[in-house]
Amino acid sequence: MPLIWVMEIDFLIIGQGIAGTALGYRLEHLGQRIVILDQPESNKSSRVAAGLYNPVTGRKMVKSWIAEYLFPEIEPFYEELERVSGREFLTRKKIYRPFHSIEEQNEWMGHSSDPKIGMFIEEIFTKSQYPELRDPFGGVLLKMSGWLNINEFLDGMASYFGERLILQEFDEKLLEKCADGWKYKTMTAKNLVFCNGLGALKTQFFNYLPFAPVKGEILEVAQDFDPDFIVNRGVFRVQLSKGIYRVGSTYTWHDLDIGPTETARNEIISKLSDVVKVPIGAIKSHKTGIRPATKDRKPFLGKHPTEDGVYIFNGFGAKGVSLVPYFSKIMTQYLIKSQPIQTEVDIARYFKYI
Repeated sequence: MPLIWVMEIDFLIIGQGIAGTALGYRLEHLGQRIVILDQPESNKSSRVAAGLYNPVTGRKMVKSWIAEYLFPEIEPFYEELERVSGREFLTRKKIYRPFHSIEEQNEWMGHSSDPKIGMFIEEIFTKSQYPELRDPFGGVLLKMSGWLNINEFLDGMASYFGERLILQEFDEKLLEKCADGWKYKTMTAKNLVFCNGLGALKTQFFNYLPFAPVKGEILEVAQDFDPDFIVNRGVFRVQLSKGIYRVGSTYTWHDLDIGPTETARNEIISKLSDVVKVPIGAIKSHKTGIRPATKDRKPFLGKHPTEDGVYIFNGFGAKGVSLVPYFSKIMTQYLIKSQPIQTEVDIARYFKYI
């Protein structure tokens, strides 16, 4: 039995997805004794996710929420984790978003003078850049963007944590409150942090929080045309290897069964053909995941209203890769230095519903 099982620890982190991994690393980096408890199957939403980080999102091509704070944290953080884990999982890659009209082109010309948006613009084009693309009005090339190989990231950090990561399902019935915090089996933890995605709905501590699960489906397809950027308009198109691309994603709030659907496959293929003229070859895979999104599209950070030493760091939805580096720093400063959490993400905004 690993020695760590009989140790007293500062933080027991439930879940080793993107959130639990980042928070565990930051806490340990500040000298805290941590253990991460994880059931590998619970990471399915993280492992299926595309891993894209993109400062401009949505059908209206607007700046991502607080992108000016989030995006400067992303690459330095994951590059640090690459160094400590000895793995490579971050790909810096510009994103090209074709314009749909002259009006949109003009609008983005105006955006370039706004420093909060202009910081993400590499170049604006007013005519088509590639015959393989449907971009008659040109497009915008975005920087501070790319994608994270989430499987490589989670596996690399699992190796880094070693015995501090225990692969075992969390059984809340075995949790006991004690004078020093919380006893779980043979561990005593001063604090618990729930980073287990939708698994938090099953705990007595946070089952009142308004998660809004979203099903996403992605394809991996063979397709010629290998530009040096990610294409993103209606769908994203991320190169995995020469001629192989991950394409998606769909967003479904109602059909939450875990299986892939023909409807989603057809939607993705149709949207891809709307932006890339080159026909696809074989469909290599079709995967699904349920994202732990929230009703107000803001993550859940903070302390339980009545139980000491019980916290949540969760609800990052489809933008976990972008949100977690910044908010794991905020959460760590809250846990260690009692620095306040922004009202927009503090779970105190939902205490009236308990």
